[in-house]
Amino acid sequence: MPEAALLSVKDLVKVFPSREGKELRAVDGVSIDVRRGSTFGLVGESGSGKSTLSRCILRLLRPDAGTVSFDGQDMASMSAARVRRLRSRIQVVFQDPHGSLNRSKTVSDIVGAPLAAHRSGNRAARSARVAELLDLVQLPAAMTARKPRELSGGQAQRVAIARALALNPDFVVLDEAVSALDVSVRAQILNLLRELQGELGLTYLFISHDLGVVRYISQDIAVMYRGRIIEVGPREQLFAAPQHPYTRLLLDAVPIADPSRQRTRMRLLGEQTGADDRPDLPDDAGCRFRSRCPVGADRERCATEDPRLEPHAEGGTLAACHYAGEIS
Repeated sequence: MPEAALLSVKDLVKVFPSREGKELRAVDGVSIDVRRGSTFGLVGESGSGKSTLSRCILRLLRPDAGTVSFDGQDMASMSAARVRRLRSRIQVVFQDPHGSLNRSKTVSDIVGAPLAAHRSGNRAARSARVAELLDLVQLPAAMTARKPRELSGGQAQRVAIARALALNPDFVVLDEAVSALDVSVRAQILNLLRELQGELGLTYLFISHDLGVVRYISQDIAVMYRGRIIEVGPREQLFAAPQHPYTRLLLDAVPIADPSRQRTRMRLLGEQTGADDRPDLPDDAGCRFRSRCPVGADRERCATEDPRLEPHAEGGTLAACHYAGEIS
């Protein structure tokens, strides 16, 4: 485990049963390191395995192979009792701000639930902590008596963030935490997350399909496709000189106002199939992106040899592509 990493995932695999008795490798040999005090962005299309990876990290799902080390402790092999004791240091904020909150409870009950579950302080101490947390996420104290139906989307997500911070965690998983919000509210929540990170020394795993959002908040970024990391590197290096065709295609999919530049952008050759329909490719079956790739679709090596995640550029970028950098 790298010295600066708070979280280290190595060769993680999660398999689900699929149609016709086949196995679906939702996460297929993923390795990432999340530096302490930083934000690690994870980006990819729906069905790429991002949320499954996060649930394995959180031990909401038990991985079938590989390790998840948090501050030197292997979570993948922990008992349920040990995982529960570690919960206070690892929290999550989900995509749907209203769906993740108990509609029958007040804001005070919701934010204070982790404190009650971990028997932290007496009732008066918990009430004081709830007021402190609401102030931290910039909500008025009068909000404590409201229920989720009385909150806007931004307010509800601030409540979810306050709940996640109740036990002073070190690490927070943000799973599409701003994708359901309006653009202006999204910016406010992103700025709040950055302020909280600076003030509390938090480490984030930020999952999103929005490259602009990931670029704004992350220092390191991994691109995921069909269960695997296909490119990973520092933010500026990855955006300035993407090495994998898929990363370049994701960047080219972001709308721009220049028609001449829009016409020169790369295009996919095909469409991704649904997650349940994708084949379970063995190591010698070639690149899993080749059917959509404008660079390697007709190349023999791409059809027969599965590319490994390897260094392909200065600055620390790794890419799983036989012809990495050719698109530049």
